[in-house]
Amino acid sequence: MDIPMVNHLIVNARLVNEGRVFDADLRIRSGRIAEIGPSLGARPDEAVFDAAGRCLMPGMIDDQVHFREPGLTHKGDIGTESRAAVAGGITSYMEMPNTSPWTGSMDMIGEKCARAAQTSLANYAFYLGATNDNLDDVARADEHGVAGIKVFMGASTGNMLVDNPEVLDAIFRVAPCLIATHCEDTPTINANLARFREQYGDDIPPDAHPDIRSREACMTSTLLAMELARRHDARLHVLHISTAEELELFAPGDSAGKRITAETCLHFLHFDRRDYARKGNLIKCNPALKEPRDREALLAAVKDGRIDVLATDHAPHLLSEKGAKYDKAAAGLPLVQFALPLVLERYFDGAFDLPLIVEKCAHNPARLFGVRNRGFLREGFQADLVLIDLDRENLVRREDIINRCGWSPFEGDRFRSTVSATWVNGHLVYRDGQLDDRLLGQRLEFER
Repeated sequence: MDIPMVNHLIVNARLVNEGRVFDADLRIRSGRIAEIGPSLGARPDEAVFDAAGRCLMPGMIDDQVHFREPGLTHKGDIGTESRAAVAGGITSYMEMPNTSPWTGSMDMIGEKCARAAQTSLANYAFYLGATNDNLDDVARADEHGVAGIKVFMGASTGNMLVDNPEVLDAIFRVAPCLIATHCEDTPTINANLARFREQYGDDIPPDAHPDIRSREACMTSTLLAMELARRHDARLHVLHISTAEELELFAPGDSAGKRITAETCLHFLHFDRRDYARKGNLIKCNPALKEPRDREALLAAVKDGRIDVLATDHAPHLLSEKGAKYDKAAAGLPLVQFALPLVLERYFDGAFDLPLIVEKCAHNPARLFGVRNRGFLREGFQADLVLIDLDRENLVRREDIINRCGWSPFEGDRFRSTVSATWVNGHLVYRDGQLDDRLLGQRLEFER
């Protein structure tokens, strides 16, 4: 049965958009933003939503998630993780290719999109994964139909590691769209791990992770990616930057016109090495959380423009998979359900203002990836919106976890803000803890 689209008039909102914070109403008709202005009058076919002075902003566009479908759905799937995402203020996501089987062709992109069309509450796109042996698929990628080409230049992903220098060079030469890289140098990591195994045997402590997946491993790989990008004038986006040293490689300032851009993840702005003592393998991720000085450098780089995009790198694992000894414990954190409250902690700390958060979480992902008609509060754009209550705390309890793995690294913590409501293509998909899955998300379109 077709579910009719409800037209909304959101009144008494405090809008955050394109460097401004201002009071206005916002009208949604047929899934799009139809009008923004003061004191808009309700029409007979509109449902009035009173924002009561809360902050209305574009929904987050998360350029890096792992939703585990197909093949790893004991951890999560597109349906479960997209539900968690909209609860965290994410209205669109770009999903990584290291599923089982990995996403290495446009046919497989199509299969994933077909799955998402049946279950995803948020809008979706997928990366095509490069390997040592699918260069023809990379060259034939549809630049309008994929988020980008993902290259694992590190040891995170088994057979998706690209370690053939000739193939790696060719990927940067033939890729028809943005190349997103995971940059860690495998030989450096392996040497570090061998040294720690010699010292600790099977009992390597979790806080050795930043020494094993070291800053040298990150720098070596990031330098290589940037050299290849410059050699071939490729569009490069380096994911999850974790070190102060890497930040010195990137240009500050506005993202417009940059051929090489950088992303970091919300957990790198929240945790650092000191947190391994209480969180252990729960916060093991690749690249590793590093020193307090790296966290401080990342915060500064978000403000000066060396970091262009903020993302989650949502990577759910079962607690049993996190509970093994260090070298067997899975790497990755489930984060999407608390995405915007997590970054808003930096607002309450005084590190970021609201327009900066919207720029890094919505405007810049839309600009840099060429996402069509999303990421801004503009008349005619899709109504992908999130309403944030900055005066309502949010206690993280296990019984409230939506993602399939059923746990959060923030359990017992209080966020100082709450996602009150989320609209995806004008559909009020989430409100005060309740999900409405009668209308689903759409495939993202790219203009490049």
